[in-house]
Amino acid sequence: MLKISRYGSIMAALALTMLGGCAVVQVKPGTMRAEVIAKYGQPSREVPLPYGSRLQYSYQPFGQRAVMVDLDAAGRVVSSRQVMQSSEFARIGIGQWSRADVEREFGLSATIDRVASWPGNIMTYYWNDSGQDMYFYVYLDSANIAQRTGQGMDFRKEPPSD
Repeated sequence: MLKISRYGSIMAALALTMLGGCAVVQVKPGTMRAEVIAKYGQPSREVPLPYGSRLQYSYQPFGQRAVMVDLDAAGRVVSSRQVMQSSEFARIGIGQWSRADVEREFGLSATIDRVASWPGNIMTYYWNDSGQDMYFYVYLDSANIAQRTGQGMDFRKEPPSD
């Protein structure tokens, strides 16, 4: 049931973008899976959940949002939410969540990096906090368990200073 596309569906991103600015996609509970896909396109990924499945519509690595649409076993929407926000990142269980847990809750990261000062991989997500472009980092150990998180300002779009 796990379907993976590293960069997601272009059509899904376009459909979500056309909803306007920073609008959060809200799919009404009870909507059928086929209706969601007809309206928003193929998800970037679909992952199994204990009670059904999750359609992930992610803008990563080029955007700053990821919308999770949870379905019950009958394929009806239970909930939908934009997860690139501090309250969602705060849910990450340090020492408890695996890389698979992080990817289930947030989608595939924009990048996975290594640095000399950390022994494992670092997952990086792009997001926006009240108008400020940000990075969110999940530091994994050699067993792919989250050992710490962090955030930083993203200055890639800033104009050069004189």
